[in-house]
Amino acid sequence: MAKDKTPRKQQVYTLLVEVGRHEGDGLPEDSTGAALMCYASGVDEAEAVRETVAILKQADLAPLDVSGYGSLEERLEEGHDIPEEERELMQRALEENSVIVAQMTPFYDDAGEPGDTVH
Repeated sequence: MAKDKTPRKQQVYTLLVEVGRHEGDGLPEDSTGAALMCYASGVDEAEAVRETVAILKQADLAPLDVSGYGSLEERLEEGHDIPEEERELMQRALEENSVIVAQMTPFYDDAGEPGDTVH
């Protein structure tokens, strides 16, 4: 007898993905990697992480570590202040069943970022 498979509701999860260098990754030439703030849809956070890692690998990025910050509801329950712009990106990820990279912050070695003045 088949089990009743009720479809699980898609949610959007906030993920912080640390990436290393990979040929053709599009990161700044002198960076050592980057942090990507992503919004990813999934029936649970584990699925959102798997999909995000797979998509980033397809884009020639090298995911090293993923930190999950929960769904929109979980973040609101924890008291996070989520601006409208962020909510709109989350809604887009949900509607498109996709991964949205909302922010990319490159990492540089200890010498500092380009343009930094050494005193």
